[in-house]
Amino acid sequence: MALKNGREYQQSIADLALEAHIMGRKEAALTDHGLVRPSLAAVAVTYDGAHAEDPATRALFRVNSPLCGEEVNRFTHLHQSTDDLVKKVTMQRYCGHTTGCCFQRCVGMDAANAVYSTTFDCDADCGTDYHARFKAYWAGIQQNDLVVDGAMTDPKGDRGRRPRDQKDPDLFLRVVERKRDGVVVCGAKLHQTGMLNAHEMLVMPTMGMREGEEDWAICFAVPTNTAGIRYIYGRQASDTRKLESRSLDVGNPLYGGQEVMTVFDHVFVPRERIFLDGELPYSGRLVERFAAYHRQSYGGCKVGVGDVLIGAAALIARMNGVARASHIKDKLVEMIHLNETLFACGIACSTLGHATPAGNYEIDMLLANVCKLNVTRFPYELARLATDVAGGLLGTMPSAHDLEDPVAGPYIKKYLASAEGTDPVDRIKVLRLIENLVAGAGAVAYLIESMHGAGPPMAQRIMIGRQGGLEEKIRRVKAMLNIP
Repeated sequence: MALKNGREYQQSIADLALEAHIMGRKEAALTDHGLVRPSLAAVAVTYDGAHAEDPATRALFRVNSPLCGEEVNRFTHLHQSTDDLVKKVTMQRYCGHTTGCCFQRCVGMDAANAVYSTTFDCDADCGTDYHARFKAYWAGIQQNDLVVDGAMTDPKGDRGRRPRDQKDPDLFLRVVERKRDGVVVCGAKLHQTGMLNAHEMLVMPTMGMREGEEDWAICFAVPTNTAGIRYIYGRQASDTRKLESRSLDVGNPLYGGQEVMTVFDHVFVPRERIFLDGELPYSGRLVERFAAYHRQSYGGCKVGVGDVLIGAAALIARMNGVARASHIKDKLVEMIHLNETLFACGIACSTLGHATPAGNYEIDMLLANVCKLNVTRFPYELARLATDVAGGLLGTMPSAHDLEDPVAGPYIKKYLASAEGTDPVDRIKVLRLIENLVAGAGAVAYLIESMHGAGPPMAQRIMIGRQGGLEEKIRRVKAMLNIP
């Protein structure tokens, strides 16, 4: 099948006829909903990139897949080299600075690569047939050019208790019934980025499971319109601005993100779509590999959004007439420095990647964790610097409704005038975009997700402690100093 473009993708999502609970109402026709439409447009960019006029851009999005023997969108690719890993991060940066938001497709790609190698290992050790099942499943994803949303994070309930010790065992998604041809699952997955814009979901355990927790060690895939799945749309700061007739106050007039609570109410999963079921050692391995791939991703996507924030900060400095001030220049340089440091981490962990026994490529896990730990900090500093450069008007601007008012409008244009040649309305547009990223709906993906997506800071610190080679460093010092 030919690679879809953005329009064809959006129609394919409309054909799924998904429904969701949004702000107290059950909604259908989601692709036309004002809160959903901007996020759908962001995903469409990942399809249109494969049809870009620029050959270099097309080369980022198109790749030949040895799995299905066809040219596929890189967002469905199983990495075959370090060059693939580098192009992945570069592609993600392109999508980030094109949309200025989360484009919602990275989790599925990262989940697929983790599941691919983990099922191979499980089959080799346990005699299962999960790897063949997953290969057949993923070949279909590639051939039909589908969006897959990876689903890992469980509600977890009392964080001090294991899954089997929870008062409500459904607080970690689990198998509640086993049938000859599959299993029935109950539970929920939280913080599901772009779930209503996906064709399929790939569900993974949220943590390494222990003896007695076999029912929670489940990995599977189902279509997003499967019976028994319910969706509850998440609120974002200033999100209802998207429903207003004036787009000026939205900040990002074209694109947006999406977070969804996904509930599994006795959902049947066919046997051929199960890729792990009770093999405890591989639940932790899958979580670790997925997390590392996704921490690499943040060295691309967050950097792309950072490009937008830096550009907006530089533009508003010009509009405010302060672009030549030395302290402004210094702040912009610092923003660039921090952003490129994140990109360098993403590229570094990709360049030092290696082949897995399954044949796909895995990043350097230590550097991937270093990348993500920096991501938990640097975007917040970029946001602080952008807020500083923009000025206090960032939080006190009149609304677009007042701008169009025959009485208030002329006053706004008169008193929001700035550097010569700057249209006050254009100045408001730039300030609204900055506001969107540092305090509005865009901050969900750029700041909150930077902190907690792919695990909070302590998760990276734990992995860095494990993978940092501290004993080897001590051994080298002892050798240098001739200490036994």
